[in-house]
Amino acid sequence: MAENPLSKKLFGFFKTIQQPEPETGFTPRTAVWKKNKAVLWHYAPAEKKYRVPVFLVYSLVNQAFILDLGPQNSLIGALTNSGYDVYLLDFGIPGYEDKDITMDDYITQYIQKGVRRALYHAQADEITVMGFCLGGTFAAIYAAIAEEPVKNLILSVAPIDFSMVPAFSQWTKELRETNADLDSILDAWGLIPAPAIKTGMRLVTSPVYYSPYLSLLSRADNEEYTKRWKRFNHWTNSHIPFSGAALKQILHDLGKENKLVKGSLVIDGKQADLGNIKANLLAVASSFDRLVPKEQILPAMDLVSSKDKHFHLLKGGHANLISEGKVPGYMDEWLSVRSGQIK
Repeated sequence: MAENPLSKKLFGFFKTIQQPEPETGFTPRTAVWKKNKAVLWHYAPAEKKYRVPVFLVYSLVNQAFILDLGPQNSLIGALTNSGYDVYLLDFGIPGYEDKDITMDDYITQYIQKGVRRALYHAQADEITVMGFCLGGTFAAIYAAIAEEPVKNLILSVAPIDFSMVPAFSQWTKELRETNADLDSILDAWGLIPAPAIKTGMRLVTSPVYYSPYLSLLSRADNEEYTKRWKRFNHWTNSHIPFSGAALKQILHDLGKENKLVKGSLVIDGKQADLGNIKANLLAVASSFDRLVPKEQILPAMDLVSSKDKHFHLLKGGHANLISEGKVPGYMDEWLSVRSGQIK
């Protein structure tokens, strides 16, 4: 007698839920620089086809293994398979002793120094900086003060204009129009714990957190899908603590005063004016992104001085990075002709 399809899905659902957290990070890598909790990882291609290396900057909210989830679900693996030298700046998981790290520190002491180390290690004359979500915001700020030769800048679902933050609209309004004393709360906490970060993200993206499990149930009879789902769900729960000093600066300089768009942001004594950016720019947004809608990214197109700049709108949500183990077509086409192909 044939197995009941619903029974098969239920069996697959509960089997997946009860499994231990999966392995991630299958792409071979080597640590080439360390600072505090941060590690700069190098992923060497089997055959190097491009002279310009790719430097990845991920967010401070989740762990960076979303970029190397699995063999067929790895942007890093896809890039190395395509012949790119890849460097990932993994900020690590901060402890209470890191509560005083500021946004300035992340930009100059981590990203800038990491880029310098990557350029030295790769023996490269130029570099591509690719940032994701808040890591993209930081990448844009870095590019605005960079002394290093940044040839290409890719901003993926990165908030730039904080004048409209629909996901946090009420919070933003309170921050701008009242004298809400968030600083004292953040000072008391020092390091914002991971559960608080996770709760804040859940309130925005999935107030009733059922949809991922409904998706799993609908395809729980597909073993390949359940493996991918388990890895991705592991990442969605991988929130990490946040430095109180950095969050205060982000809330005031970006959230409240929108200094990055206004050209008045100062980082370590340097004006981080987006007009300083002359690198080739690829800005990427997702059509169904509740966290960072395209309206937060589009202003970058007018504010940078780049002569070569492109905007691409994906069909999907916030974490829409890769499929079928290949570099997304739009990214591959754009990056390959701007990375100095080795003939």
